[in-house]
Amino acid sequence: MQALRFLLPACLVLSACGPMSMPTMAADGPAATNLSAGQKAAIGKKIWQNECAGTVDGLTSWNGGEEFPSLGIGHFIWYPAGFNGRFEESWPQFVAHAKAHGAQPPAVASERHAPWASKAAFQAEFRGPRLSALRQWLANTVPLQTDFIIARSRAALPKVLAAAPASDRGRLQANYNKVASTPNGMYALIDYVNFKGDGTQASETYQGKGWGLLHVLGSMKEVASGQPAAAEFAASAKRMLDRRIANSPPARGEARWKEGWHNRCDTYARPL
Repeated sequence: MQALRFLLPACLVLSACGPMSMPTMAADGPAATNLSAGQKAAIGKKIWQNECAGTVDGLTSWNGGEEFPSLGIGHFIWYPAGFNGRFEESWPQFVAHAKAHGAQPPAVASERHAPWASKAAFQAEFRGPRLSALRQWLANTVPLQTDFIIARSRAALPKVLAAAPASDRGRLQANYNKVASTPNGMYALIDYVNFKGDGTQASETYQGKGWGLLHVLGSMKEVASGQPAAAEFAASAKRMLDRRIANSPPARGEARWKEGWHNRCDTYARPL
């Protein structure tokens, strides 16, 4: 696949990803071997901190203003029965990935839909056996979750390039390569796809404007490779998220998340 021929030297190699119809990645496949164990552990720790403040309780969450629980270090979305949201549902994909790698999740994890119809029902069962078992299993499988997030990210770049006009593909590829040339830039690319998607799904837009990886790469200013590119990726991500907030339905109150989103993007510009 031509979109993947940009591979970088040594342990800095990685391509990016889209969550939908993601192929299962072997633990010893390219997504794993091109990052050192230490880099992978650092990325997983940062994502856990970003999504859950690094806590075990945060591994099973139901955020205010949302209609679904978010689970694991990547806060994988799991929709209750009857709810069809605009955001891509990643929990069933992670469970399938985990099983394919020999993991045995608690029985509740394999249900097709989240078994809680509301945040109140979820919170009422928070210390119950099902959610307690789920949190313990998730706390014990952080490396597996990290590999899943890396695999999702690795699949995104071909989708981004395919979705973009032909005239934009060279610049998108070049910007991706510039950001990916540092460990913290690779973390940024991996985390952002998990955080806000690849930007190729029409449903993940407000007023026709998206905020995913496609849009962040496309809105980057011309900078040098390495740390300048990582810093510009962080700045571009903040611009795209600000645009999302401005275009979002007022009832969602997305402005309340701006500070946290900006803080997360700021981590992309700092050494891993």
